[in-house]
Amino acid sequence: MNDYTAKVLSGLKARNAHESEFLQAATEILDSLAPVFEKHPEYEQTSLLERFVEPERVVMFRVPWVDGAGKTQVNRAYRVQYSSAIGPYKGGLRLHPSVNLSILKFLGLEQTLKNSLTGLPIGGGKGGCDFDPKGKTDTEVMSFCQSMMTELYRHIGQNIDVPAGDIGTGAREIGYLYGQFKRITGSYEGVLTGKGLTYGGSLARTQATGYGLCYFVKNMIEANGKTIQGKTAVVSGSGNVAIYAHEKITQMGAKVVAMSDSLGYIYDPNGIDLDVMKQLKEVERGRIKDYAKRVAGSEYHEGCGEIWTIKCDIALPCATQNELNLSSAKLLVANGCFAVGEGANMPTTLEATELFLASGVLFAPGKAANAGGVATSALEMSQNSLRMSWSFEEVDEKLMGIMKDIFEKCADAAKNYSDNPTNYVVGANIAGFLKVAEAMMAQGAV
Repeated sequence: MNDYTAKVLSGLKARNAHESEFLQAATEILDSLAPVFEKHPEYEQTSLLERFVEPERVVMFRVPWVDGAGKTQVNRAYRVQYSSAIGPYKGGLRLHPSVNLSILKFLGLEQTLKNSLTGLPIGGGKGGCDFDPKGKTDTEVMSFCQSMMTELYRHIGQNIDVPAGDIGTGAREIGYLYGQFKRITGSYEGVLTGKGLTYGGSLARTQATGYGLCYFVKNMIEANGKTIQGKTAVVSGSGNVAIYAHEKITQMGAKVVAMSDSLGYIYDPNGIDLDVMKQLKEVERGRIKDYAKRVAGSEYHEGCGEIWTIKCDIALPCATQNELNLSSAKLLVANGCFAVGEGANMPTTLEATELFLASGVLFAPGKAANAGGVATSALEMSQNSLRMSWSFEEVDEKLMGIMKDIFEKCADAAKNYSDNPTNYVVGANIAGFLKVAEAMMAQGAV
């Protein structure tokens, strides 16, 4: 870290001392950007980094809604519009009790670089609410979503800000949000992505993040003379990203032996039966422990963090931020894991990431490896604007090309700016940042 990046980070820490997740993301990004400012002193002269690390706008609002007992509940929601340098703000809406401004700012910062890496004209943003949809009836979720959109609609639009799904925000929630937006504005436009196929959604969007992760990991592994075929994989989580990462990496020839949810994990030495997992999580919305009751030879263990004790060649953390810590990373390295691909946003702690890089483990950072979801969301935006729909195969082919291009950008930046050509963390940060920085310079000090 050079003097300029150190000064900017020091200022961020002073102003945002209580925002641990945001500072973690900012520290990792700024630390890797130092070589950029040595080659581009004009960035410091125009205070570009000070502008880059501050969101352009943050909206905070209350969301009152009526529960099944007729009682009014109140939640707090945010929309962080981080950067519009290369396009309208784009990023998910997270519904989870853990949502706070620090988490959404970290996600917005990461999203800005992630969206830049796709090569598509989309800026960075993120939003959410501390509402928990788990255990709520459809009527309660609809009441909440309609109330949230009654405020949010003022701040979004197809050329302004296009939210998407995220943790807790699936097809049901997007449908209720979109219905309320249309009702209030009288406008049928591509203002949300992740929509149902009957009203403007894109084929392959459900699979995109998990599939894209595997496409990136495949490119990374093969570029380093290895193969996925015949390897053992562990996939944390059992939501949308994890399920379709399992599906695609299995198609590539690997065997997934463990998956998890927030309470524990399943180990199946014969390979996790994806049909059973889909039935449990997508149809029944049940707990992963029930897998062991249905599949002979499998084991359920409480404590989701212990999943990393399972020996594997490839680890795909697809659950939530900071799920893979230093002690877990040491276990993975000791057990011979040679590749890690982040399906979730920042699932690996800084210390764990540093250990992987120092140990020669191929590491695919989330802002690059899980960009398939937002890339396909941008393809959905294109289809909405064109008033047309592409086939699953067309979207999947475009996704494969985008993920290959993202890997090559990361590899080139790592080679040109780092003494470690396989440091794809540095590569992703620099490649994503440069496009945004050039756009900001072209647009002046705004």
